[in-house]
Amino acid sequence: MSLKTFRDLEAWKEGIELALLVYQYTDRLPGYERFGISSQMCRAAVSIPSNVAEGQCKSPRSFLHHISHSRGSLQELMTLLVIAERRDYGVGEELAEIAKRADREGGLLFGLSRSVRP
Repeated sequence: MSLKTFRDLEAWKEGIELALLVYQYTDRLPGYERFGISSQMCRAAVSIPSNVAEGQCKSPRSFLHHISHSRGSLQELMTLLVIAERRDYGVGEELAEIAKRADREGGLLFGLSRSVRP
């Protein structure tokens, strides 16, 4: 099967699943974090597949730039997960599952960037 749209990219699919998992997690954070870590985590998570989608329809150079932004957002999300863990927000297993998915997404983004490079 050949690539037709961003929806065919594993990095986009996994990014969507990661974002949904982050939303599930942040829904249970304390209310006072609504405009703090919760909002920041959701924005970072949504940015990952959004940049893949936006870049896919552009030139290879621009696509690489967008993948780079996705990777940056992923690192931001991983940093926020560490902060959430240290603040004792949530069950360790839940955070571990998000971290596992984030690691997988990182590998997919790395592979995608390698496949796009000229």
